[in-house]
Amino acid sequence: MPDEDIQTLQRPAGAPHDHRTPTAPPAERTPAWLGPVLIVGIVLAALNLRPAITSLGALFEEARTGLHMSGAVAGLITSVPALCFAVFGVTAPRLSRRFGPAAVVCAGMAAVAAGLLIRPFADGAAAFLAASALSLAGIAVTNVLLPVIVKRWFPDRVGTMTGLYSMALAAGTSLAAAATVPLTGALGGSWRTGLLIWAVLAAAAVLPWVPVALAARREKAAAPAAVREAAGPSVVRSRTAWALACYFGLQATGAYVTMGWLPQIFRDAGVSASTAGVLLAVTMVMGVPLAFVIPGLAGRMRNQGPIAVVLGLFGLAGYLGLHLAPAGGAWAWALLLGVSNCAFPLVITMIGLRAKTPAGVVRLSAFAQSTGYLISIPGPLVIGTLYQHSGGWDLPLALMAGLLVPQIVLGVLAGRDRTIEDECGMRD
Repeated sequence: MPDEDIQTLQRPAGAPHDHRTPTAPPAERTPAWLGPVLIVGIVLAALNLRPAITSLGALFEEARTGLHMSGAVAGLITSVPALCFAVFGVTAPRLSRRFGPAAVVCAGMAAVAAGLLIRPFADGAAAFLAASALSLAGIAVTNVLLPVIVKRWFPDRVGTMTGLYSMALAAGTSLAAAATVPLTGALGGSWRTGLLIWAVLAAAAVLPWVPVALAARREKAAAPAAVREAAGPSVVRSRTAWALACYFGLQATGAYVTMGWLPQIFRDAGVSASTAGVLLAVTMVMGVPLAFVIPGLAGRMRNQGPIAVVLGLFGLAGYLGLHLAPAGGAWAWALLLGVSNCAFPLVITMIGLRAKTPAGVVRLSAFAQSTGYLISIPGPLVIGTLYQHSGGWDLPLALMAGLLVPQIVLGVLAGRDRTIEDECGMRD
């Protein structure tokens, strides 16, 4: 395992020792500019982890008509993100061992920018799908490696830094969903232009990662051979890793169902289309401040299970409210589900805390996210099928509420104060 994954964990002078972070061998002095540039790079990368998806969602009908997509192809495109996250996320550990996480994130952001640049010029559904897959591949490896970057360079501030990039991710998601249509109108009304503008933000995200990747490469050359050759644990033997993966999958299922079906639930209850859209925006925007607060709180706790319980209870209250009075308490239910969906920054924080080294984090992050996204793929389809065949939302809402029970249990198991290295019998 190269030193980009596991070598010296840079610790600020006078910082307290974290019982999860082992002492690393000496290495080159970290350049003074690296920390600020890394923070900018992490924020810009996180901002670009969802606009490729939510900008298309805002203009999907126009893109589908313009590219003459069949219903089957359109359905395939909506299911591609989770599949790409699962498939390409698995490759992140190997790429990180070969090139280092900073270089892979740099390449990932370049892939996102290239895909977003090519996609609007596609003249058919196949080319459009291929360009989308290129962007999603870049997002997938970056999804996995951002927790590794945080653990590698900010080992004593895992919660704070995870909160920062989780907040940026939530902001990017909401910004693309809310701004794509108005920007498209302001720039002439073409859906191709509306999708193209997000390539600019992705291109900007590449810039700070170039010097970071070069600095990491110089550190690799200076690292002891024993450090470069060390390996991370086999996470499939860890109960905590499986708990994190399943928790990730269930929270992702809830998030995708919310994003895909919540407006329809409100509209079927008599809420206007415009108000239903605003209610979804409220649910999504709740993630911006809470995505910063929750990781910071979780990072200060030895056991994060209580947070998982509270978030699950908010979700249960939201689904119960949608069942009993979907229109009468619409704003309250949107807020409650927005809080519940903040299980994402919690699980990302736990990934950083449940491994002692960046080597462990990269394996745990890839395993938990890839397995989790595979688990989440059927969720929106099953909910849609139940809705279609039952003619209402009682059964779908009951299923979503029922899934929160194992999600809470898994969150408690994943939140216990232990590491995958300890569970796999590895020494520091």
